[in-house]
Amino acid sequence: MGLSSYTLTASAFVAAATAALIAANSSVQLVEDASEIGVRTALDENELTWAEVEADGLRLVLAGTAPTEALRFQALSVAGSVVDAARVIDQMEVAAVANIAPPRFSAEVLRNTAGLSIIGLIPETTDRDEMITGFNAMSDLPVTDLLETADYPAPSGWEDALAFAISAVEDLPRAKVSVTAGRVEITAIADSAEAKSDMEARLTRAAPPALRLSLNITAPRPVITPFTLRFVMDGDGARFDACSADTEATQQRIVAAAFAAGLSGPGHCTIGMGVPSPTWADAAETAIAALAELGAGSVTFSNADVTLVAAEGTDQRLFDRVTGELENALPDVFALYPVLPETPDPSSGPAEFVATLSPEGQVQLRGRLSDENMRQVADSFARAKFGSDNVYTAARVVSDMPPDWSARVLTGIQALAYLSNGAVTVTPDTITLTGNSGNQNARATVARFLASKLGQEATFDINVLYVEALDPIAALPTPEECEADIAEIVSAAKINFEPGSATIDPSALETMDNIASVLKECGDIRLEVQGHTDSQGREEMNLSLSQARAESVLNELRARRVLTGSFVAKGYGEAQPIAENDSDAGREANRRIEFHLIRPTPSQPERETTLESVAESSDTEPSIDGPEVEGSGDE
Repeated sequence: MGLSSYTLTASAFVAAATAALIAANSSVQLVEDASEIGVRTALDENELTWAEVEADGLRLVLAGTAPTEALRFQALSVAGSVVDAARVIDQMEVAAVANIAPPRFSAEVLRNTAGLSIIGLIPETTDRDEMITGFNAMSDLPVTDLLETADYPAPSGWEDALAFAISAVEDLPRAKVSVTAGRVEITAIADSAEAKSDMEARLTRAAPPALRLSLNITAPRPVITPFTLRFVMDGDGARFDACSADTEATQQRIVAAAFAAGLSGPGHCTIGMGVPSPTWADAAETAIAALAELGAGSVTFSNADVTLVAAEGTDQRLFDRVTGELENALPDVFALYPVLPETPDPSSGPAEFVATLSPEGQVQLRGRLSDENMRQVADSFARAKFGSDNVYTAARVVSDMPPDWSARVLTGIQALAYLSNGAVTVTPDTITLTGNSGNQNARATVARFLASKLGQEATFDINVLYVEALDPIAALPTPEECEADIAEIVSAAKINFEPGSATIDPSALETMDNIASVLKECGDIRLEVQGHTDSQGREEMNLSLSQARAESVLNELRARRVLTGSFVAKGYGEAQPIAENDSDAGREANRRIEFHLIRPTPSQPERETTLESVAESSDTEPSIDGPEVEGSGDE
């Protein structure tokens, strides 16, 4: 009985313990499930779906890969707001952060008469002290250094662009130079149109071939001194020897008045500064109309002085009426000097001095001079102008010459120096200059010179023709004309290579001779010699072969004494076919050498420039155009 009672008691205790254990386990499972569901719901509501939740007893394990460290911390905070933060176990990882992209390096150099400043972001590898020293060496102007640096390697083309910018600023007294890797943009002001052209040519010539160069150079209107207009009507018709205007509207009015008076050729007025009066157009129109009423002669403006010269034989009453009306009609600031030449006495011999300039540069002085001293002065003056070995003097001394004869003779010799060839005839009444010039503005320049030297009442006649062949600039072929000439050469005989090599075939050497002859006449042009192959063989091999062939062509040009400092050789391999590679003819077409001009990138209109806008503009590619020179031999 005692044993049975003990057994029953023990069994009861065991059953109770088992029931308690089961109840405890059920409670723990309920807590785990509730915690896991609550945290997962909270994470989903916060769009942290990448986080994984797993309950481990009373602990809550967070796993998964967080995109960023901030999101990992946010997931811990969200879980801690649902359960006790001490129960949260962090087993999350953070995704590897990609290498930070290097910044876009750029610099902007500003130069004016007050000094030079440079601002921007440059690589730490750039020798900053050497760069500032380079700017300091060009002038005594102070240099303001506003540069920042970043510890990243310099991108390709950065050092070349920066070196070119430093050298370019030296010749640009008023300029803004923006530099990015492989690109330089220059905005500058030139003193004149001629200086602008010279500046553009010099910068383009000095730029490395691979550099993308953008030029935006402006030139102010020239200052015309004296402000001159000369309109002539004679047996050769009506024409301008010189014409100046202050605005386009004034130019149009003056040219319209000249056409109404009988002008048949081109009418052009130089627009510039220095006009003596806002009523310049009114005075010019009135004077040209008065000359047209006389029928022949000339009218010359030198600032506010107006000289109206009638033709010999003009009726005296007509001359008096026209000049009287003109004097009353001219604006107040203008002064009129009317001249009616006397008809010469045919019985007297000609009192004249003649100087001739031959195309070869030889000068002869003939005619009358006032004394022996004047003959020596004229001879010395001519030798100073044209060279000691180029002057022959055959003038004779005549004592009864006009008082101003010596000054007129020297003025005529100096005027002759404006021509490439021609003659000047000096008489007591007029100076006549005829000949040819390679300067398009020679007529206006001579007219301005004679008007300033001879005085307001003097008369002169200018018959100067512009000859393009004498113009040292216009006579050079344009880059486009050079392309056309090369295209014509290679259309007759292409450049061939020995099979599988970069050696030019002997049959193409004459073609290279002809191309070299053209390039020697082209002056400084930026040229890219491109090599291309077909698709046979490995791509790397074709790229290497095309580069070698382009360099071979460049070396052949150097051997023929062609200046190739502005040329670059570049191989493109099989990347730019011009025909299908599935036939012999197509492959033959793709095996070629091409010559392309490299032109400066056109600039956008001037605007507020920031470092960001300068950097964005560096994505613009250069314009490359040109004819093709074909080659062969990729078998």
